[in-house]
Amino acid sequence: MRVYLVAGIVALFLLTAVVYYAQQRVGLVAVIRIKGYILTSDTADYYHSLIRSASENGRVRAVVVVIDSFGGYSNYVEQLYLSLKHLNERKPVVALAVNALSGGYYICAAASYIFAHSTSFVGAVGVISTAPPLLVPSEVVLETGPYKHTGFSRLLFFSNLSHALDAFLSAIEEGRGSRLKASKDELSRGLVYLGTEALKLGLVDEIGTFDQALEKAVQRAGLAIYRVVELNEEGGAQKSVYSWSNLTVNLLESLHPPPAIYYAYVPAPTLAREQPLQQAGPSTGGGKVVVDLSHGNMVSWWSLDALLAELAQRNVTAGFIDTWSGVEEELRNATCLVVGAPAKPYSEAEGRRVEEFVKNGGVLLLLFDPSYEYLGTQGLLNFVVAPINSLASRFGITFAYGFLYSEDDYYGIYRNVYARKFANSTLFEGVKELVFFTAAPVRSRYAVAWTPNTTYSSAAEAEGEYAVVALARVGNGTVVAVGDITVFSEPYCRVADNSVFISNLAELIANVMKTLQAHARSELTLERPSLPVGTVKVYEARDDGMVYEVKWVKVSENEVFVEYPTHTVRYYYGERGSLRGWEADGTSCVYDNPLPEPPFPLRNGDSWSYSTNFTLADSSGRYRGWLEGFERVAGFERVKALDGREYFCAKIEVRVAESIIYGEYRFTSVREGYYLLSSETGTVKQEISVAQGYDTEVLRMSRKSLILKQVLKPGS
Repeated sequence: MRVYLVAGIVALFLLTAVVYYAQQRVGLVAVIRIKGYILTSDTADYYHSLIRSASENGRVRAVVVVIDSFGGYSNYVEQLYLSLKHLNERKPVVALAVNALSGGYYICAAASYIFAHSTSFVGAVGVISTAPPLLVPSEVVLETGPYKHTGFSRLLFFSNLSHALDAFLSAIEEGRGSRLKASKDELSRGLVYLGTEALKLGLVDEIGTFDQALEKAVQRAGLAIYRVVELNEEGGAQKSVYSWSNLTVNLLESLHPPPAIYYAYVPAPTLAREQPLQQAGPSTGGGKVVVDLSHGNMVSWWSLDALLAELAQRNVTAGFIDTWSGVEEELRNATCLVVGAPAKPYSEAEGRRVEEFVKNGGVLLLLFDPSYEYLGTQGLLNFVVAPINSLASRFGITFAYGFLYSEDDYYGIYRNVYARKFANSTLFEGVKELVFFTAAPVRSRYAVAWTPNTTYSSAAEAEGEYAVVALARVGNGTVVAVGDITVFSEPYCRVADNSVFISNLAELIANVMKTLQAHARSELTLERPSLPVGTVKVYEARDDGMVYEVKWVKVSENEVFVEYPTHTVRYYYGERGSLRGWEADGTSCVYDNPLPEPPFPLRNGDSWSYSTNFTLADSSGRYRGWLEGFERVAGFERVKALDGREYFCAKIEVRVAESIIYGEYRFTSVREGYYLLSSETGTVKQEISVAQGYDTEVLRMSRKSLILKQVLKPGS
């Protein structure tokens, strides 16, 4: 009996051992596939649930993780890495890196063995982030400290990125151990390696296929019999819908508002921000002060109402213009141009036009404000160089990025800063202190107002004395730059001595107007027109009620061709624009003494006269004649052509008498009237009456007029 009992116990032990051995050698190999960017909590939770399922299922003896991912949000990537690492401590985990870049490789590093295809993308070790924004303050939502909204210092955020990179590198070093051949410096460069390169650097263990990865997992688990199962969460598979082709900065910021850190590979072209539509303000007419709205400016009448009210008291009008062509037109009559917080840069040609305006005696008022109300989305997209600097820099002035604040000396809240140090200028007569509301620093050797040295710049994060106003004399004109717009509106204009400053600024603009008007009365001149060869002008002509077009062409420096509906005329010129003669359809005229051009530059009251004999020839013979003329500058005025352009012109009164002997008759012609001459394009308008007859008898009277319709210059 004892023998049977012992035999039974031995048999039971052997059976138990066989069952235990069979259990250890038989099991499941789970396959988890991680694909795409891991940017949402749903995606991360989905993959985490698969890893947890593999960990908790006792029948799963090994895991193959197939990774085809460029990474994702740092928290989610680290979550998956730690979950896989914990799983690998309990069951062998083998990874196949189909593509494992940045966070994708971070996850791979949790596996005990890594395969890759020879052409797999592996690596891109590193961190990207959407940095903490500079606080672009609202003046509706207020805060008590410079980091209340952002949470981080932009300057110190670099160390946060460094810590994140160190965590990534430590995970690689821990997972790869002595197999790792690449140095930290090499990995930190963020390079992408092919699978074969990654093998040499020790980032992967073997070049192989999915089947080989499966065999390795089976081997490491010591399985003799196994079944492969693809893990999917029943009814809840929420895989990533994001790939490198649809990833943008706008998308990242919508998923994770800055500051945010990513272990992700994002190809450079996808980093471009989407451009919002630009909005232009309405045009409200012209005036002596022109406010430019043509560059997406966010200013309005309400933004500048205190300044405009002071100007109105000095009989200075203002107009808001929303097209550049409209601004150019109004600048012909303006004395001040206001440019406030443009959202797009000024072109080279636009900058030259403004520079010309200033040098000729105008005032340029440059206003910038770093608050969102004036920047808008379009302005924020140009944060590298503020668009206003494309214009301001032409005058030795730039507006710095960021805003000024003080935690010791402020008005109301920390970003309402004082200015108490001023240069000797009429702008600051009667001013002891000013308050600026969310102001930008003004960089210029022409600075004239400064904040206390306890002021900080949110961009520089450095304490110091910052300029907030600059005043420059350029040519005959003046440039004033102010780093705040809010100061010009109610009720901010009433704080401290702000209203005195605004009054002084309005007085400066009004005085410039008076100076220009006085100069216009006494010193206006008109230079000689200089049109390039090839210029074509089209006029609308009226002749006793008949309306037709006249085409004027500059053929060469010495020849002009004029085409009428019924005939053509060629004029020939000599030195200094003197007219030597003309010919028209078989008739020619040659002056004994060429007719002189006006004595440029022309001034009001200038006059000149000329006289000469001439020879007229046609098919019937040659005839002698006499010409006598007198011209006088009767003033200057602005004339609008039919194409809408306005020209500054000298009004020249003219009287020309001609006589010619034809047989026994003496024919006469007297032309009397005026023409308006511009230095830009020559004759713009003409009104002439013509009396024709013989001896002293007038046979025919007619009135002829011309007005410029179109100018075409070569290359325009």
